[in-house]
Amino acid sequence: MTMSFIVFTSAQRLRSVCRLQRIHGHMMSSKAGSEVLFEKVGKAGVITLNRPKALNALTLNMIRHIYPQLKKWDKDSETDIVIIKGAGEKAFCAGGDIRAIVEAGKAGDSLPQVLFREEYILNNTISTYPKPYVALIAGITMGGGVGLSVHGQFRVATEKTLFAMPETGIGLFPDVGGGYFLPRLQGKLGLFLALTGFRLKGRDVQRVGVATHFVQSEKIASLEKDLVDLKSPSISDVAQLLDSYQEQSHLDAEKPFVLQEQTEAIDRLFSAGSVEEIMENLMKDGSAFALKQAETLAKMSPTSLKLTFRQIEEGAKMSLQEVFVMEYRLSQACMNGHDFYEGVRAVLIDKDQSPKWKPSTLAEVSEQFVDKCFSSLGERDLKL
Repeated sequence: MTMSFIVFTSAQRLRSVCRLQRIHGHMMSSKAGSEVLFEKVGKAGVITLNRPKALNALTLNMIRHIYPQLKKWDKDSETDIVIIKGAGEKAFCAGGDIRAIVEAGKAGDSLPQVLFREEYILNNTISTYPKPYVALIAGITMGGGVGLSVHGQFRVATEKTLFAMPETGIGLFPDVGGGYFLPRLQGKLGLFLALTGFRLKGRDVQRVGVATHFVQSEKIASLEKDLVDLKSPSISDVAQLLDSYQEQSHLDAEKPFVLQEQTEAIDRLFSAGSVEEIMENLMKDGSAFALKQAETLAKMSPTSLKLTFRQIEEGAKMSLQEVFVMEYRLSQACMNGHDFYEGVRAVLIDKDQSPKWKPSTLAEVSEQFVDKCFSSLGERDLKL
């Protein structure tokens, strides 16, 4: 018997999940019930990130409930497909719970070690998930939200999708496997996105390959119903359904790719052996586009730019699992440094947009320091 699909309001969804909790034990704690919802609709497992006021930012608590639920559905013969989405209109998931990490890091708490470790393990689980995994990435999708979606088989963008990896602006680097998927985008586009934090919207997210499909937001509820109604779907069944929805979505199809006219310039200007060389290329070029990128890079953490450049360079030659091990090392280097705390203060807490980076110039960030950030943590290295 197939359950009919219901489009829930937030209140209805909560009531429904509480009912499921009593009947099936799907929910594992009332705290999880407020931050992430799990529903079985027919043979589909549906995950809803449920912190709309916080743009569904990912917490350690959410990670600790999503991971075992995915493992459970993997083994469950009554679950054929997993769908993940965000509550509210604004975001799929705008990133990790950065404020909590900052507060914990300053207090000497273990959260920064634990959260990055468990988040990357979850990201890796998504990358190897044997059942169709469909992320509906409507709205803001950055940082941790990219980690929950980009490594799965299917990522569906809408005209409301806003993708970026803006971490160099807060003293971090584009993690959650950014070192794997970014260098595999066309030409030097991934390096450009990683260093500048440039934002892609709507259909462009699919054009570059971050999303696998583009579907107009008005069709998403219908798509979700059809996904749920698929009988024992294979990967190709899901692909076929998503393809058919994309073919019906004509919105913005005539609009050219936002960076179409700059693609050649990006490949040329960002082909360099160092961040300093990129800056030289941009200044020498002197075009409005090049100077704008130089201005953007000048605002970023010099340490983050150098770590990110090396991360993208190394990641191009690595497996995804090797990238996660590398990125865990980098995450801990950033947690033990200055710029992450200063970047979050300037951008997210005080919002003065004037971070005081240390070191303040690219020249002061030595190769020896960068090497140290990439070095093994020994027993504390990430194990997948």
